[in-house]
Amino acid sequence: MPEKLAIVILNWNGKSWLEKFLPSVTDYSQSAEVYVIDNLSTDDSVSFLQLNFPDVNIIKNNKNYGFAGGYNEGLKKIDAEYYCLLNSDVEVTDGWIEPILHLFEKDPEIAAIQPKIRSYSNKKYFEFAGAAGGLIDNLGYPYCRGRIFDNTEEDNGQYDDETEVFWASGCCLFIRSRDFWNQDGFDARFFAHQEEIDLCWRLKNSGRKIYYTGKSTVYHVGGGTLNKQSPQKTYLNIRNNLLMLLKNLPFSSIFWVIIARMILDGLAAFYFAYKYGFSHFWAVLRAHYGFYMQIPGTLKLRQKKQIKTYYQTKWLIFKHFM
Repeated sequence: MPEKLAIVILNWNGKSWLEKFLPSVTDYSQSAEVYVIDNLSTDDSVSFLQLNFPDVNIIKNNKNYGFAGGYNEGLKKIDAEYYCLLNSDVEVTDGWIEPILHLFEKDPEIAAIQPKIRSYSNKKYFEFAGAAGGLIDNLGYPYCRGRIFDNTEEDNGQYDDETEVFWASGCCLFIRSRDFWNQDGFDARFFAHQEEIDLCWRLKNSGRKIYYTGKSTVYHVGGGTLNKQSPQKTYLNIRNNLLMLLKNLPFSSIFWVIIARMILDGLAAFYFAYKYGFSHFWAVLRAHYGFYMQIPGTLKLRQKKQIKTYYQTKWLIFKHFM
């Protein structure tokens, strides 16, 4: 018999995060099995777990597959009805699981759910990676209820609801295992960043629902592997966003959206160079080259049907910065 819920943490050289946050997971998740998938860490993460958390299941990948591929590989070895994919830099709270499972059981059309995600460093505010549920604009820019670009809101109860959203954050993603595997998991080419948005978009294209609940709360540090100033983060975000758009946009929108994003990414490259240095300018160019090289393979991954109304607002970047 499969387990009901498996809480699965992907680790790569994250002993300090596990030491700090795994106790909250084990304390408040007694109804679930806890797993750590190790992406061939070179620190002593595994020996630390074996010594200090003998009840936590350890799955060892044979190389660092990144976030997307690492979960794909490790989850093959876990038999559960639901997965919770949880970042190692997340503090969970008492009663965080029950509202999620209640929603799943209430509506079988729900494929994935995220809780309210607040900042660990400033607990009154929402956190960048997910906040109160993910949305997207007509140009493919992801944003959240409670967070637009780098601006986050204070949590005053304005998102204590339970509602359908466009994407659920990968920092704390509950998903039915059958839905995960029906979509062949994450796109491993992404390595890290926006793979969960791509997965949720594919689920939406398949007629499934993505949900948020404000009845469950976790606290996320963010930037545990790549901080916001990393050129590699810039590269992955831009390349992966373009791959996601080419895969999932309705055919009638592909050409004009991609062209618009090329122009806006070019402008962004100069802005990043001014703000963060030339390495970020170069990262934008590398991202576009990486995208162009993968166009043929990406086109083959397009599903037969794409939802036409994919966005929740228009021209977000212009409204925000002008």
